[in-house]
Amino acid sequence: MSKISFFAFFTSCILSSIASPPPAAAQTNPAQPLLMKDAIQTAIKNYGIIRAKNNYVDASRESVRQTKREYLPNLSLAAQQDFGTINGQNGPLTAAGGLSTASSGPALAQQNWNAAFGALYLSNINWDFFTFGRMREKINVSKAILARDENDLSQEIFQHEIRVSAAYLNLLAAQRLTKSQQKNLERSLIFKNNASIRAANGLIAGVDSSLANAEVSSAKIALTKAIDLQQEQASRLGILLGVSAVSFTLDTAFITHVPQNILLSNGSGTANGNADTVSLSHHPLLQYYKNRVDVSDQQASYYRKLAYPTLSFIGVMQGRGSGFSSDYASNQHAYTHNYGDGINPTRGNYLFGLGLSWNLTSILRTAPQVKAQRYISSGLNDEYQQLNQQLHAQLQLAENKISNAMQNYNEAPIQVKAASEAYLQKSTLYKNGLTTLIDLTQALYALNRAETDRDIAYTNVWQALLLKAAATGDYNLFINEF
Repeated sequence: MSKISFFAFFTSCILSSIASPPPAAAQTNPAQPLLMKDAIQTAIKNYGIIRAKNNYVDASRESVRQTKREYLPNLSLAAQQDFGTINGQNGPLTAAGGLSTASSGPALAQQNWNAAFGALYLSNINWDFFTFGRMREKINVSKAILARDENDLSQEIFQHEIRVSAAYLNLLAAQRLTKSQQKNLERSLIFKNNASIRAANGLIAGVDSSLANAEVSSAKIALTKAIDLQQEQASRLGILLGVSAVSFTLDTAFITHVPQNILLSNGSGTANGNADTVSLSHHPLLQYYKNRVDVSDQQASYYRKLAYPTLSFIGVMQGRGSGFSSDYASNQHAYTHNYGDGINPTRGNYLFGLGLSWNLTSILRTAPQVKAQRYISSGLNDEYQQLNQQLHAQLQLAENKISNAMQNYNEAPIQVKAASEAYLQKSTLYKNGLTTLIDLTQALYALNRAETDRDIAYTNVWQALLLKAAATGDYNLFINEF
């Protein structure tokens, strides 16, 4: 059982950090075998972070649409109908606090309270039709963000596939170890019963019976530890699947043979070559880190465009209605209180023009912003290069793991066969009084160790292949074996 720690080692090699998802309430049927592919599909469907990142991608996609529509002109329609006086006055004035009326009329000698209806109808269009590439760069930024979020989703799915596969293999190995410890307990009980009968008949010393009882207790403790590990791994797999089940029946058909991919590469792959020469540009994690650099570069390009001027098209059409007649300046009785006459538009104006606006101080403001963003791009690129180096090192480690795992895989059956024969021999000799209990116990230890090594060696082959799939970014390398 001292080698059980290999589970944690392989998991930490495959993924350095694993986020714990919130538990779900779904329940699986323990009697139904859970295939590897079914486990992956369930995990992707239930994992909360993947669902969240799907929503982020949808949000980014809508942001691209919104950014494209910002290029559309501003088209405003307005209408108002009023009732009031139109007294005017010659002379300077200011509005206190920004509040004032906009009445227009003749400047008469004295105040009067003649009032009539009036109306204003207005349509206005304002279009920044040329911004020297600023709008195009803003759209490119939103597209780069969308690509980054899409690759973030892809790399999260990829990492979760690796996490679930590792947890699946760990649980499968824990179940096999439990079975081995169960067999060990059964063997211990058999020779305990034999020892007790022989000691009671005076054929052997009573101390042999005590030693047999101690061996049974040791086997029970080892079995309990194996069950505890199995339960721990089952709980971990359940969390990654997003289900509340704590007991799983797994597919064991694949574990006793070598993956076809390893056989084709003779179990060595590039272990004897240079993993640094392998291109990992399509690795989901590297693509995500590359997109982060692209987003930063696009933002720097957009900030640079903020220093440029803007060309605008302006168009206005206006209609006005008034209850005051055109000769009201000379005849203050020339107005009507009729609502229909007041809101009927009798005058109209239009205006079309081009405008150029350029805030020259924006050149000074945007220059540091562009430099800061370029520094961010350099930092993100350094992170990309560091990750690329780590993945190449992990690939080299995976190839070495495959080579070592295959060697142990080939040796494990030999060890089990030899240990089984030795145990059978010592057991037969002990039953006939030709050897001591110590020799039989040593044979039992050797057999238990050999079976444990076999279970670990078989699982290590698949764990090594999974580690290679994680390093290369090609999950099909692993899942296509099922």
